[in-house]
Amino acid sequence: MSQVSFYTGVPERLAYLCRLLRKAQQSGARIGVCGAPAQLDRLDAVLWSFEPTEFVPHLRLQPGRSPAPALAETPILLVEQGAQLPHREVLLNLGLELPEGFEQFERVLEVVSDDPEQVQAGRRRFKQYKELGHEVSHHVVGGA
Repeated sequence: MSQVSFYTGVPERLAYLCRLLRKAQQSGARIGVCGAPAQLDRLDAVLWSFEPTEFVPHLRLQPGRSPAPALAETPILLVEQGAQLPHREVLLNLGLELPEGFEQFERVLEVVSDDPEQVQAGRRRFKQYKELGHEVSHHVVGGA
């Protein structure tokens, strides 16, 4: 069973994602981020300019492609589907639905902004994870 962590009430989701990914990477974790192409492109762009004095190592993988051998150890991989990832450590879901194959990962992270659509979809995913028998923790970041 996967351990699932929800972070809710996040006012500036992209900035929070960058900080969360930086912290996870600094701890030595390998993280896969899955989501829609537009979401991944935005996150990729923000990660490049997030902190002027430090780089958050990441790589955007296109569907059906594997990282070049020299880049295979990049700690943060941005992919459309979790199945593309060469590891099964941490999966960060950007989508509104449960990510396909999430149960293969040791840990799943869900970051929910205070946007009404995000909140509703997050509640639905939280309930689905629980119903499937996964250990779910909840961390309120901001908001009510």
